[in-house]
Order: sequence, then structure tokens, then C-alpha cells
Amino acid sequence: MSAPFVTAAATWSEEIAAHPGRAALASIVLLAAVLGAGWLVRAMNRRTRSLRAQVLTITLTGLALGTAAALALAWLMVLDGGDLATVISVLALTSVFAAGLVIVATAPLGRDVRHLEATVGRIEHGDRTARARIDRADELGHVGRALDQLNARLDDLERERTALEAERTEVLASISHDLRTPLAALRAAVEALADGVVDDAPRWYRSMQRDVEALGALVDDLFLLVRVESGRLDLAVTSIDLAEVADTALDALAPTAGAAGVGLTLDTAGRVGTQGDAAALGRVVRNLVDNAIRHTPAGSTVHVSVGVDPSGPWIRVVDEGPGFDPEFATRAFDRFTRADASRTRDTGGAGLGLAIARGLVEAHGGEVWVEPPPGGRVAFSLPAEPTSATPG
Repeated sequence: MSAPFVTAAATWSEEIAAHPGRAALASIVLLAAVLGAGWLVRAMNRRTRSLRAQVLTITLTGLALGTAAALALAWLMVLDGGDLATVISVLALTSVFAAGLVIVATAPLGRDVRHLEATVGRIEHGDRTARARIDRADELGHVGRALDQLNARLDDLERERTALEAERTEVLASISHDLRTPLAALRAAVEALADGVVDDAPRWYRSMQRDVEALGALVDDLFLLVRVESGRLDLAVTSIDLAEVADTALDALAPTAGAAGVGLTLDTAGRVGTQGDAAALGRVVRNLVDNAIRHTPAGSTVHVSVGVDPSGPWIRVVDEGPGFDPEFATRAFDRFTRADASRTRDTGGAGLGLAIARGLVEAHGGEVWVEPPPGGRVAFSLPAEPTSATPG
């Protein structure tokens, strides 16, 4: 430390020691001034909309406290009149430079704050594309990035809500469409029977029975699909033979295939073991084969093959129809989708079969997919059957 500073410090110490009462009083007054100025600045800043004004107020208040300290030192006779005038002049000049520095340095801060405020206003009015994109490393930058992430998330949620609303509307429209036809037929039949204008009542009763069965099947499919998609489906998982499950499913569909003039074949090398619910997997095979029967021409054959590879067992259903349109293949397993929207319930079903099949397969931890032509090809795979440990 240089000699002038050492001499000045010694002089100050001597003057303060010579006037301890004044020194204590000056210290108390300065402390009270600092606390009062801090409280006053904080109160003012709460009502000041400009960050630049807040920073300028803090800076000038600090310089004012420096002036108060200089006056206290003069009162303690540490500084003489000439030194005090010099210090105050330096502080006054410093306040001018400080004000200019604050005005220049806080210009980007004010601009970013105004931009952030404008972005919040756009978000408030529903603009989900608004982004602050403030490139700062301080707290304001963190707020800007958090705001951008929040609005991006709101945009995603808005898109999801719109998609869910559109899906709900489509589901309700599809259910209404598929319920309207059998209900209209039942209403007409009941009115005709009540009016006594039918000649062959048993035939009308059989028609009504088919309509009731169609309604029951649709309601059952809807309940099953809801349980599958909500994860509330209870599976009775046991060790089963997938080839036997497929054979049972084909036996159940033999009358339907025969009425359509379609043959059914099963190709398997033997037992294909897996863990699963035999009834649920049988429903998967029936839905896939029934869909193939509907879309293959009369006189052709639906081929079902069952096999296993290192990744697990699989089943493939292939018909001799035109196959899935590439655009439709991406949504073939969605609810209420039909390759031909004009198909009726007698020719195309309600559009739930493949959706139920996918849900049941995924509930087993498997995967279902559409394969490219020739023909209509749908396959699904299941996890490999766990091997039991061999006693050593």
C-alpha cells in the first residue's frame, strides 16, 4: 500500500478516535440513511414501470449516499473544506457519467422487457405461435425461454385438444351411423307387425333378430374397445398353443367363409407356444380373418400361417384381394375406419375389428402391422415364451 494512503488512513483514524461520540453518531445516521434509502428505492421501484428508471434511481441513490458519507467525514473533520468540495465535485461528475452509462447500458434490457411484455400479450390473446426468443444469460433470459416453452406446450395441448374433439365427433358420428340402420329396420318391422300388414311374420321376426344381434355385437365391441384402450382389460394369461388358437378361430369362421365362397387354409409346422389369453388371441385371429374374408373375391382363399422366430411367435393372414391402399394402411387399425367408407354393416362391419385386434395384441405386449401387397397381408407377433430354468 502506498505511503499517501497509509498517511490518510492514519489521519482518519486519529480524527475518529479523537471524536468517538461524533463518529458513533455519524455511523448511526449513515446506517439509517442507507436503510431508509433502500426502503424508499424499493417502494419506488415497485411503482416504476421502467427498468431503466429503476437502475438509474439505484445508481443515483448510491452516489447520494456517497455524498452523505463525505459530509459525515467533513463533520468529523477528517476532510477539510477543500477536500469536501473536491469529493462532491467528483461525485457530481460521476453521477452524470453514471446516468449516461445507465441509459446506454440498459437500452437492450428495456427493449427485451418490452418485447417480453408484447409476447405475453399475444399469448394472452391466444397466439400460440408467439415466441420471445430473448438471448440473454440472466434471469430475464430464463423467463423468456420458460415462456417460449410454456407457449409451445400450450400449442401442443391445443392441437391435442382439437384432435381429440375431432376424434370424439367422428366417433359419435360413426356410432350414430352404425346404430341408425338396424334401429330404422327394427322400427319399420315393429310398425309393420303392429299394423298387421306383413304376410310372412316369421321372416320379419328373423330379420328383427339379426338387427338385434347386430346391435348387440356393436355394443359389445364398443365396451371391449373401451376396456382395451383404458387398460382395464383383464387377461387370463396361461401357456397356450398359438397354432391351436388359430385352428379354433378358422373353425368358427368356416360358415362365414363358406357363405362368401372363400376357402380357408392353415399352415403351421406344429405347436407354437406362447403366454397369453387364448380367448383374446382367438378374437384377434377371427377379426383379422373376418376382415380378409370381406375383402377377398369369391372363389379365392384366405391363407393363415403360424410360426415362430427368435423374437417370438407370429401369425400372418393373407387374402387374394387387392390389398390395403398405402394411404389407408397407415390408419387401418384406427377406430371406425373402413377402406371403403360407402360399405354397409353387411359388407364392411362397423370398423372396430382391426382396432380391437391391435388393442388385444398390444395388451399382450405384441405388435400388429399391415404388410405390402400382393394381396391383403396383416400380421402380428407376440413376445417369446419365457423358458423355464433347467435344474442343475
